[in-house]
Amino acid sequence: MKFQNIALAALASTALVAVAGQAFAAPKTLKWAHVYEVSEPYHTCAVAASDLLAQATGDRYNIEVFPASSLGKEVDINEGLGLGTVDIIYTGQLFAGRAYGPIAIGGAPFMFRDYDHWDKYRNSDLFADMAKGYEDASGNHITSMTYYGQRHVTSNVEIKTPADMENLKIRVPNAPLYMMFPQAVDANPTPIAFAEVYLALQQGTVDAQENPLPTIQAKKFYEVQDYITLTGHISDALMTIVGGPTWGSMTAEDQEALDKVLDQTAECASEQIIQKEADLVQWFKDNGVTVNEVDRTPFREATMKLHNGADATWDQETYDRLQAIN
Repeated sequence: MKFQNIALAALASTALVAVAGQAFAAPKTLKWAHVYEVSEPYHTCAVAASDLLAQATGDRYNIEVFPASSLGKEVDINEGLGLGTVDIIYTGQLFAGRAYGPIAIGGAPFMFRDYDHWDKYRNSDLFADMAKGYEDASGNHITSMTYYGQRHVTSNVEIKTPADMENLKIRVPNAPLYMMFPQAVDANPTPIAFAEVYLALQQGTVDAQENPLPTIQAKKFYEVQDYITLTGHISDALMTIVGGPTWGSMTAEDQEALDKVLDQTAECASEQIIQKEADLVQWFKDNGVTVNEVDRTPFREATMKLHNGADATWDQETYDRLQAIN
């Protein structure tokens, strides 16, 4: 009986240690990688998401954010999702389109009439269908869309009409659809990694680049460019994507919690970008940059001819569904 009591006590002690170990287990830290600066809303809102996720999951998960291409360029972090070297990323729609072509349509130039059209698209059945198609193709899970802003052209030559862009060497991200707008206006699109753009502009490797106003400010492109032309040629967005290995390892409860936190994060950044867009035209003027508003109609008309051409990664039905969104 004495030995039996000792054995039972030892067993109880082992069980207590096991339970205690589970109760005090360190949270799993998810790596969130992106290519943007620490000053930008994408980063600051992502950092704030860590505490939100810890609260939502009872401290089972938190997030560490790696900004400014510190875990690799955009192509690298997209590849890292499937390898499990990163857990969450921001990425452009055209990069996601490498895995599932139709989803790139939202990043094509002059695809949306205005912000309202874009906002309704991201909450549409069409986008839900394409997110499912992307997940089936890549194994990775899209949770959210963040407004990135309207993309405009910066340059060291003044641009007022499409003819002014002829032969202009303009930096674009390394994804084919970013080349559609420059090609439509007879410019020369030149893919350069995001982290290398400032130096390329400074050294004259390229004459121009295109990005939203908040990015132009954050990356200080205005220091090496004389003009901003408000072409608004892409109403751009970032997708928040969770890698398949990470998503598959989570319980349904924790998946739902992460989904909600990442949606909150997308709204956090989107609201700040909308406000910054409204404020920055005057800020650039105050800092000596010439900001030109132009008639976008000829730029749009030149580009729309290419919407369903050789570079389209979507079919006519998808295009028509998007254009029919009111």
